[in-house]
This record gives sequence, C-alpha cells and structure tokens, in this order.
Amino acid sequence: MKANLKEVKFQIENYASESNLSELEVIDKLKDYYFNKEVTKNLNFYKKKNKKVREITKDLKISHRKFYALLEKKNIEFKKYKRASDKVD
Repeated sequence: MKANLKEVKFQIENYASESNLSELEVIDKLKDYYFNKEVTKNLNFYKKKNKKVREITKDLKISHRKFYALLEKKNIEFKKYKRASDKVD
C-alpha cells in the first residue's frame, strides 16, 4: 500500500512540476474530475429511476438543492413540488 502511495505522490509531483501548478491545485483538479464522474454516473441512475434523490445526495454528500441545480444545469427534467402556502390573511 505504501509503495503505491509513494508512486502516486511521485506522479503528482512530476505533473505539478511539468505544468507549473502546485500539488494542491493538481489534487483539486483530480477531485473535481472524479466528483463530476460520480455525478454523471448517479444522474444516469436517476434518469433510469434506479436511484432516488435521497440516495444520490447521500452518496455524493451534497444537499438536495445542489442536486436539483445540477439537474437544471444538465437540462434533465424533474418534478418541482410546491408547498402550499400556509399564510392566512
């Protein structure tokens, strides 16, 4: 395990030196890439109705609002539920 981790560290350091980025910037880019990859996979499950919003948001560790914003960004249809206003005039 440690040998694999050392190799990953070495690859990140090499890439960072070649691309004039810091190691943290490289890791942030990798994090964004893998997060988007996971989002795409879960959106496919959502389209096929294999997973519910609750399960997806729990897996991705995001809020429901962020998930619905992703759906709007990707132009995926979903139902918007409006709460009945409880105001009494």
